Amino acid sequence: MNLLLGCIADDFTGATDLANNLVRAGMRVVQTIGVPDAPLPADCNAVVIALKSRTIAPAEAVAQSLQALRWLQSQQVKQVYFKYCSTFDSIYRGEVRGNIGPVTEALMQAMDCDFTIATPAFPDNQRTLFKGHLFVGDVLLSESGMKNHPLTPMQDANLVNVLQAQCDKRVGLIDYRCVAKGSEAIAQRIAELKAQGVSIAVVDALSNEDLLRLGPALQHMSLVTAGSGVAIGLPANWGIQPAADSARLPAAHGLQAIVSGSCSVATQGQVAHFVQHGGHAYQLDPLAWPNHTPAEDIAQHVLAWAAPLLPAAPVLVYSTADASQVKVVQDKRGTQQAGEHTEQVLAMVARGLVKLGVGQLVVAGGETSGACVQALGVTQMSIGAQIDPGVPWCHAPCSFASTGSLHLTLKSGNFGSTDFFTKAFNALHAGSAA
Repeated sequence: MNLLLGCIADDFTGATDLANNLVRAGMRVVQTIGVPDAPLPADCNAVVIALKSRTIAPAEAVAQSLQALRWLQSQQVKQVYFKYCSTFDSIYRGEVRGNIGPVTEALMQAMDCDFTIATPAFPDNQRTLFKGHLFVGDVLLSESGMKNHPLTPMQDANLVNVLQAQCDKRVGLIDYRCVAKGSEAIAQRIAELKAQGVSIAVVDALSNEDLLRLGPALQHMSLVTAGSGVAIGLPANWGIQPAADSARLPAAHGLQAIVSGSCSVATQGQVAHFVQHGGHAYQLDPLAWPNHTPAEDIAQHVLAWAAPLLPAAPVLVYSTADASQVKVVQDKRGTQQAGEHTEQVLAMVARGLVKLGVGQLVVAGGETSGACVQALGVTQMSIGAQIDPGVPWCHAPCSFASTGSLHLTLKSGNFGSTDFFTKAFNALHAGSAA
């Protein structure tokens, strides 16, 4: 095994997002759930360690990330990649203004790294940076649906300001004019910033071409921090080119189901589309049950509803709701308690669905994906073809599955077309992305 790139992702959907872009660029990638405790396939040249650290306290996020780093260093990887969301969000509670900065600085210190970049740009999913400001489609991040996110609200689109508020090190900018001139100009700008005492630079990117220009300038940077977009420009630094067989997975089998806990605007639209087109759907309403009802009781009720429907068509179980509905639940049940209880129910539902014969499972939402994957005992996933930008099918050993394995998609709440849930299953059976 010759591991070239070692990645640390701060949630499970973000990990598959990154792995997807690396596979499309020709790398053979394995995603692990937490720090690996079993050997990796001999032919992989990149590993993505998925953590569930985006919404935990900075000190805990740092500790988990450093543990992952130590394992990667033991494998002598050539470069380390800290991956966060394309909306640059992380915990935001009270005086805590995020953990991207603290994790970045801790990794830099542990690696004796004096400079790195930061950019969540992902043009394929309409995430672009201009003069340090993050746009979601045609609007600033601070005017997008992320403004009122229940866990990680983002009310400032100026990422230099956002990151500087989380860091002791100085944060600067490599703007779009410099990026457009190519890798040599970017390298020169990095040297200028370092001379000015800047240690972390937010990098503009308006297109995939910008990310490809950035790639060569990062060739000798020991630590890269970014969303998944930067990944498209890194494999070529090792002479790797796109290859059709890098995304090959075993044939699909089993029944089909969707579990959705994301409350993003994109996922709300996907749930509505599935329901409006006659899909079997069960809405998990936390207030429909007496407070302190055991999660197992609720899950068993949901599974009893799903069991007779599954053989005929996919089923959807969702707690997805708009911001006003979420606030009502949080006010009555408590923000943390409501979220954790719902995650627990959805994770039990996911495991129960697989026991009922589901072999093709779509999970929507980062926190929900983390809970479901852990409940299923999944520890490693092979990455397959892309369904929509940032969302691939995966294949994982799973002891709860009748065949011992499972096809799985972990979808970030913000990603995917309106018809994603239907498209996903069609893509898997077509053997390629739709």
